[in-house]
Amino acid sequence: MEHKNTWETYNSKQLKEVDVFAKEYIDFLNNGKTERECIDTIVNEIEKAGYKELNTLIKNKTALKCGDKVYSVWMNKSIVMFRIGEKDMAEGLNILGAHIDSPRLDVKQNPLYEDGGFAYLDTHYYGGVKKYQWVTIPLAIHGVVVKKDGTTIEVNVGENEDDPVFFVSDLLIHLAQEQLEKKASKVIEGEALDIIIGNKPLVIDKKDKKDKKADDDESKENSGKDAVKSGILSILKESYDIEEEDFISAELEVVPAGSAREAGFDRSMILAYGQDDRVCAFSSLKAMLEVEKTKRTACCILVDKEEIGSVGATGMQSKFFENAVAEVMNLTGEYSELNLRRCLSKSCMLSSDVSSAYDPGFASSFDKKNVAYLGGGMVFNKFTGSRGKSGSNDANAEYLAHIRDIFEKEKINFQTAELGKVDLGGGGTIAYILALYGMNVIDSGVAVLNMHAPWEATSKADVYETKRGYVAFLKNADL
Repeated sequence: MEHKNTWETYNSKQLKEVDVFAKEYIDFLNNGKTERECIDTIVNEIEKAGYKELNTLIKNKTALKCGDKVYSVWMNKSIVMFRIGEKDMAEGLNILGAHIDSPRLDVKQNPLYEDGGFAYLDTHYYGGVKKYQWVTIPLAIHGVVVKKDGTTIEVNVGENEDDPVFFVSDLLIHLAQEQLEKKASKVIEGEALDIIIGNKPLVIDKKDKKDKKADDDESKENSGKDAVKSGILSILKESYDIEEEDFISAELEVVPAGSAREAGFDRSMILAYGQDDRVCAFSSLKAMLEVEKTKRTACCILVDKEEIGSVGATGMQSKFFENAVAEVMNLTGEYSELNLRRCLSKSCMLSSDVSSAYDPGFASSFDKKNVAYLGGGMVFNKFTGSRGKSGSNDANAEYLAHIRDIFEKEKINFQTAELGKVDLGGGGTIAYILALYGMNVIDSGVAVLNMHAPWEATSKADVYETKRGYVAFLKNADL
């Protein structure tokens, strides 16, 4: 199939729509650098659009009808949205499913230490990263600290112009001969990704010490051992009322500092952290808000933990999605265990996740006939996995034909792809987990350049076209 550039298919009105949509997407990225921040941003937007919280509806025993909009958040890190359709839910849902976690550095539970006159936070990298990409770049800290009394303190440092930033140091080139002979996977070790957060010792005014008299010439002294660490603790106490032991119950994520930006003289691309997979999450969210009444109930799942195997209570392997479907069916008057199973097995899903974009600088890693191109439109991956399709969902031909028919009628630009050459590696998504219910699932989303790097690139046209594709799917899928 010949590669075509989506930009060439747009009229002047659509070109303006692309830029407006890209601006909204950039704002979303800047406001949601962690799962919790994404959830806050999403809930604020969907409540304005009339979505009601599921637990409140359950408590009030509110019956649901066609057109009603419902959402449920799980542990502030995952969310599922429903727009009730004309048909019974037992006849299946049309589901968009993306993830909102991204590779990063997580602060450990006993992280703060001093060495060589620097104060550090010890970290553990999260997800698949090239560790050498995370040194010598400005970093920000986002997250929450929960104190023993249940008080939650939000932390967001490094994004505003007057904020300090943090960094991981690297060896100067003049002394790096041995380092440069190492494999790329060993140039920077995981335990070397500790961020520098300070260098100034805590200074104590002797006037405040009862056992010493003030001396006009020598009125100050440092706090002794670990004086720099003590200085940081003093700042944390003053600014956030945080003690060192509070790190035990903290979730602090270290991410690249700075805003998402337009890229290229033609401003055709977006360069930002966390586009895998917030680009598909945003497109899915906007599709849900755009569709009016649908024949089948429309559903959007935005989950945590995909980058580490979709595990845990907020990952796709959790039962929170299934439980939410059961609760919604109960409020529509349909619930039974059999109807729940029918609903899930008859559903159609687009596993909304990114695909690798062709990079001419590394052409040997791709099969040019079966790769996504930046600007080529929405991407379908019939299968993912690695090597012999290990760990893959492999979509049925009948389902792919159904999607093709919908997209042709709606004039959606799309392309098909594999992640890369067969024996070079691979990857996975949440598709195989939903496929366990017996539903039709296929991977679809946006092509990304620099995937899993601190700064990833996408095409504005692809982001816009993917949203259009998701809308067409929610309105028309029924297999």
